[in-house]
Amino acid sequence: MTQDNSHKIIPVLSILCAVLLWGSSFAAMKHLVGTLNPWAVMWMRVGFATIILTPFMPKLAKPVRTGKDRVALAIMALFMPCLYFLFESYALTFTTATQAGLISASLPLMVSAGAGFFFKEKTTPTGWAGLALSMAGVAALTMGGTPSGNAANPALGNMLELFAMICAAGYMLLVKRLSAHYGPWTLTAVQNGAGCIFFIPGLYLIIRDGLGIAPHETLMMAGYLGVFVTLGAFVLYNLGISRLPAGKASAFINLVPAIAAFFGWFLLGETLNYTQLLASGVIFAGVGLAQYGEKLNFKKRHLLKLAPDQNS
Repeated sequence: MTQDNSHKIIPVLSILCAVLLWGSSFAAMKHLVGTLNPWAVMWMRVGFATIILTPFMPKLAKPVRTGKDRVALAIMALFMPCLYFLFESYALTFTTATQAGLISASLPLMVSAGAGFFFKEKTTPTGWAGLALSMAGVAALTMGGTPSGNAANPALGNMLELFAMICAAGYMLLVKRLSAHYGPWTLTAVQNGAGCIFFIPGLYLIIRDGLGIAPHETLMMAGYLGVFVTLGAFVLYNLGISRLPAGKASAFINLVPAIAAFFGWFLLGETLNYTQLLASGVIFAGVGLAQYGEKLNFKKRHLLKLAPDQNS
């Protein structure tokens, strides 16, 4: 393998590993919230991540102490992990990991729409149409759900997951602004530190109720989510996005729903009814339509740049 090829393959593999970890997190979270209160689950998740970061906290906290973006940092941490994890953990007590994962397909489109609104980044009419189609698919997926053993109230759960995606989009837009002044590890440390404080009632619940009938399994699952998903996936994704165009890197996020559906079926035995399968197709069609519009817009801009040279 040549050095040039390795430079291309390593970031792609990094992002694929990150997406695999994110996709698997839905099934792991679904398992844990079936055993423990969501607050307890989330405190353990951010707690494990914070333990790993603790030795580096003095260095990571220095830019925050000297910076002027404390309000923006606080809002970022409120969006992620606080509100995002809160909405998602409760969502998974009411809906399946598969349905929650499918709703995550709308996240890149929300980010694109938000960037257009707040940062004046141009979003094509096709992109807006794709977002609308994807949201229609989410609505159909939600209304098509029926209560079952794995989904006591899918309509409520899917709505909470949608709120989680809105929080994730807000977080990504803030990171876009803050990353110009703070490194990814500093932003991660702020998030996890805030999460430990926000989810502190979970520590009380763990002390009061324990870790369920299989404490070792619970700790292993929470450790996996905290160390590998919360920290590991973040590092891998940022490694990839630093070496690939942002649009190409973000496109890989669209694999998360398929991975979540696989793990939901393989580990939890989850399935979708015919209406939900159709709704899933609508979601993916919306994502595809938006990406197709962005490609056309890129080609148009490229041709416009070449036009003066061709006429000279």
